[in-house]
Amino acid sequence: MATRASVGTPVAVGGSVTIYWGGIIAGAICAAALASVLHAFAGAVGISLSSTAPTWRDSSTALTLVSGFYLILVALASYSFGAYVAARMRVPLANAGKATEFQDGINGLLVWALATLLAGLIALAVAQTATRLSTPSVGSAETSVAGENIVAYDLDRLFRSDRRPAGFEGNIGYSRAEAARILLTASSHRGIQSDDRNYLVRLVSALTGLAPPEAERRVDQIIAQAKENISRARRTAVILGFMVAAATLLGAAAAWYVSIAAGRHRDGRETLHSLWDW
Repeated sequence: MATRASVGTPVAVGGSVTIYWGGIIAGAICAAALASVLHAFAGAVGISLSSTAPTWRDSSTALTLVSGFYLILVALASYSFGAYVAARMRVPLANAGKATEFQDGINGLLVWALATLLAGLIALAVAQTATRLSTPSVGSAETSVAGENIVAYDLDRLFRSDRRPAGFEGNIGYSRAEAARILLTASSHRGIQSDDRNYLVRLVSALTGLAPPEAERRVDQIIAQAKENISRARRTAVILGFMVAAATLLGAAAAWYVSIAAGRHRDGRETLHSLWDW
């Protein structure tokens, strides 16, 4: 914690960097809170990064880009707000110059780092909740697979039947999870192997009562659709991953710049509009 002094009394600038943890923690909390509010707004209007809705995979590339650019705007707004709060909470410094600006910049970067950590913890908690919400209702945790939600609708279509054979009316959780593991290999370099495809045909025929030729046509159709869905999910993940990295780096630059600008306002080297001069 930096040495305390009255707000109206400037203190001399020392030779080392002064870390004002009180302002940094307050700024990081403000940044994380603003980011949470803005992300909640994005979820309400449908431009959030992820969704538990079954139609999330049908979103266009344009919507994915809009979500990514919104993430960048959120990062710029929240990190800038947090850095400004942290800089203005510091005691005004006498003989302020380049050394002071460097100190303010370092404090702004620490706000960025702490706010990123807080945002990551919040995102992890939300992701765990979303995972539980989107877990397939069929079968137990031992029979489901991590990527089953990507091909969940394809699995529904694969095993859909109005004339299920006697003895198969119960839980087909293991067969569903087994089929999901096979379908998830559709986008691999080798694709689905012939023995796996033949096994799917026999499985679908047994569980749905379809004749082997009909079961074969359904399996081929679902394999093609699953491959497309997995590829779309992969492209979306790449785009959003790049946007997250860009937003984080731009947020660091914004925190550095805004904290320096706020330090000039704090020390009286630059003036603000009377509405913001506090």
